[in-house]
Amino acid sequence: MRSPEEIAPQLEASKVAGAGGLAILEDPFTFSQRTEIAAAASRLRLPAIYGYREFAEAGGLMSYGTDHGKQWRRGAEIIDLILKGGKPADIPVEQPTTFELVINLKTAKASNITVPATILVRADKIIE
Repeated sequence: MRSPEEIAPQLEASKVAGAGGLAILEDPFTFSQRTEIAAAASRLRLPAIYGYREFAEAGGLMSYGTDHGKQWRRGAEIIDLILKGGKPADIPVEQPTTFELVINLKTAKASNITVPATILVRADKIIE
């Protein structure tokens, strides 16, 4: 997808091709169009998982990923260390250690999807 006009036709083509669900990858375009992507997936009753919680908050079925706000803050701290004279080579590489699962039950109900209790108990946030 490269333009907002391509969102609905692309998702519909996926459904026609037999897709039982979608994994939407994040990039600047999909993030900026998250509300339309989530709405189109919901209209087509295509379950979709996203990597950013903002997609679930915008109406997507579910997201599983890192806390991006935390990552941006940590990035700023590392930049601050470098600007204060720290050597980049001395700063250890860090990877996320926690991931959050967000379930949008409102979207699930609208799409006639029953989210198993075993998934709901693991959710960090449930949108009702």
